[in-house]
Amino acid sequence: MAGDEQRARVHGYIYVFLAALFWGLIGPVAKFAFAAGISPLEAAFWRAAIGAAFFFVHCLIFKQCRVKLKDIPILVLFGLVGVSLFFSAYQIAVKEGGAALASMLLYTAPVWVALLSRFFFQEAMRPLKLVALAVAMAGAFLVSVGSGAESAAGNGLFGSHVSGKGVFFGMLSGFTYALHYVFGKRYLKDYPAATLYCYCLPVGALGLLPFVEFHQPGAVGWHIWALFLFMGLFTTYGAYMFYCAGLKRLAATRVAVTANLEPVIAAILAYLWWGEYFRPIGYLGGLLVLLGVVLIVVEGQIRPSANS
Repeated sequence: MAGDEQRARVHGYIYVFLAALFWGLIGPVAKFAFAAGISPLEAAFWRAAIGAAFFFVHCLIFKQCRVKLKDIPILVLFGLVGVSLFFSAYQIAVKEGGAALASMLLYTAPVWVALLSRFFFQEAMRPLKLVALAVAMAGAFLVSVGSGAESAAGNGLFGSHVSGKGVFFGMLSGFTYALHYVFGKRYLKDYPAATLYCYCLPVGALGLLPFVEFHQPGAVGWHIWALFLFMGLFTTYGAYMFYCAGLKRLAATRVAVTANLEPVIAAILAYLWWGEYFRPIGYLGGLLVLLGVVLIVVEGQIRPSANS
């Protein structure tokens, strides 16, 4: 029995690592599409549409397509905000501020989760959580001012070409990503993850459709279509399925900490593939963001024992 539990934990860590790896690839891979002239909104659309197709096939195979009629409005609303807005905001942040910056700001999401939980679930704002929020937001600020280092201009601690647009959409992507946690806390107990995304992703793709200027199919090389397929299959369908598989085998605290590998992976690949890097103050900010996330996770772990 102990051996089975150990194997389950090992498998759980592998699943969460794969999810973090695939999510960490989103920004660096999307930049190849941007370099070919693809807009962030078109990249977001194809990621949502192709991911939706894989979830739809999954639900057909495992007979997980049914939802209650009363839940359809919230699925539509989440598709527009949690998919249309989230996917597009993140792609714009990657294009405007770089993959490393976008990924670091995305991981302000647990901070937003803590704030949203205060209003939606009446969770108390204890001292450690407040410290964690302050640390993470200070880190996000330092990441923002320490970015823009792709240019050789300027030798100080702070980057010389900070993209305000990149920072804004990076923070927006973190906020809209946080809504996945709030949404999941309410609805994952009623439906499999595949069922929720089978409905939300098509709505999200349709929400993006009026704003996308598509390239003619013949004007886009096969390698770009391969990138879109990769983003739909691995960074969307695969990542969400691996993450949920990890949640079944590990405590939520361990999953959250392991998933923090995502911005690290994104920063490494952004440096290796695109020469992106932060000023020293930006790396300090990245560490503070991750520290803030860990503090929030720790606070959530020790809170039940404090109340018992």
